Amino acid sequence: MSNPFLFDLVIKNGVVVTAADQVRCDIGVKDGVIVCLGQDLPFTSVCEVIDAEGGYITPGGVDSHVHIGQSASGARSADDWTTGTRGAISGGTTTVIAFAVQAKGKQVMPAVEAYYELAKDKTHTDYSFHAIISDPTEDVVRTEIPKMIDFGVTSVKIYMTYPLLKLNDRQVLDILCAARRTGVTTMVHAENADIIDWMTENLIERGMVEPWHHGSSRPPLVETEATNRAICLSEVIDAPMLIVHVSSKEATAHIRKAQTRGLPIYSETCPHYALLTAEKMQAPGFEGAKCVCAPPLRSDPQEREVIWEGLANGTFTVFSSDHAPTNYYDARGKQLGMKDPVRNPRGHFKHIPNGLPGVCTRTPLLWSEGVLKGRISPQKFVELNSTNAAKLYGLYPKKGTIAPGSDADLIIWRPEGARSPVTIKQADLHHGADYTPYEGMEIQDWPKLVLLRGKKAYDGETNTVLSAMGEGKYLKRGFSSLPGPRGHSEAWINGFNPHEA
Repeated sequence: MSNPFLFDLVIKNGVVVTAADQVRCDIGVKDGVIVCLGQDLPFTSVCEVIDAEGGYITPGGVDSHVHIGQSASGARSADDWTTGTRGAISGGTTTVIAFAVQAKGKQVMPAVEAYYELAKDKTHTDYSFHAIISDPTEDVVRTEIPKMIDFGVTSVKIYMTYPLLKLNDRQVLDILCAARRTGVTTMVHAENADIIDWMTENLIERGMVEPWHHGSSRPPLVETEATNRAICLSEVIDAPMLIVHVSSKEATAHIRKAQTRGLPIYSETCPHYALLTAEKMQAPGFEGAKCVCAPPLRSDPQEREVIWEGLANGTFTVFSSDHAPTNYYDARGKQLGMKDPVRNPRGHFKHIPNGLPGVCTRTPLLWSEGVLKGRISPQKFVELNSTNAAKLYGLYPKKGTIAPGSDADLIIWRPEGARSPVTIKQADLHHGADYTPYEGMEIQDWPKLVLLRGKKAYDGETNTVLSAMGEGKYLKRGFSSLPGPRGHSEAWINGFNPHEA
């Protein structure tokens, strides 16, 4: 019988935090997997020992909403799989889930397989995919979704806006029905496309084309209406749904109300909605383009307080970066929105690619601005940063927690007396983008050490990525372990069960 205490690695003198608990103990690791938690774990001369020096130890981050290596509508992504995951690991994220996009008129699986080949042997973190469904034909909902599941892709994202991606309500119902039948998780980008188009056309006619008018074209009502409509469509089918990148207090209120009624509605928000305002889009010259995203940053400071309230009270299930980087100094990046006598003689916000870089900074921002400023507990941080995403997307307990049998994906933070302020600077970040929207922001801590499956992957003392390109593994995912359909007769609208043959 093998000795259960022959660890490869022991981490001592740390405060281990999960979504449920906080305890001072050691962590024993064997072959990249946590095998033991306990006091004063023994170790041999060949065992690596890391002294956490009294700091918190939290699970590696699971960023379940990143766009990597995706170029569309003439825009070019600032990150490929190597630079994007290099940035992720340097901020404490050890798992990312990105998006394989089905083009209209095409099948889903070729897009998934092509995206897999793009990522294979290129990553610094573990990774998986969602599938964006833009054309839910009968073949897609009946044949392709089961093939996705076999490949380990157990979530889909759908859009209620963007001409090349948006679905009408009937198509949304088709996807929700297929998702409930097969068990996949549905993510929804909720904005009213017709209001956006109408507002955009009228703003341009009036010459209101500066970057900040991106926000004018998408007032909170655009998100609020679509969020309420998406919840109604979900209720018709009794299907779980995650509403992504929620930014407004009105949309948050609709989600909270649905949750209190017992509907399986989950939601996600992002650092930029918790920390930035629309003022960022009014930077001098064209600099405001750096902070154009959808939904847009909001002008009312109260919106940020509502976001933090939702993070603390459980309205928001996950905290994701929505990392969608295009370079500022790139003719195929943010510069697409600048005046050009040939390509774009008037120039306007409509041509600015949506999205911000954020995969490096997501976890440190939530830790510093959330935990260290007293807005959320360490346990809530773990829930939002790691555990709930792992549960929702079928990775738990392999990912998202610190427990025997879980991968040894870990962040070691500095103890209180050893912290010193950190100023976020583009020059210090490891992503491929040429800017950060958080430039100059001072936070209280940054990960001291990040481990991926028991191996040192990032050294925060020297700001050095230690994991090599190709060390990340593709993750075949199971199904969500969070509460699913209600499944009782009271769940059906007017007693109609859309799932009966």
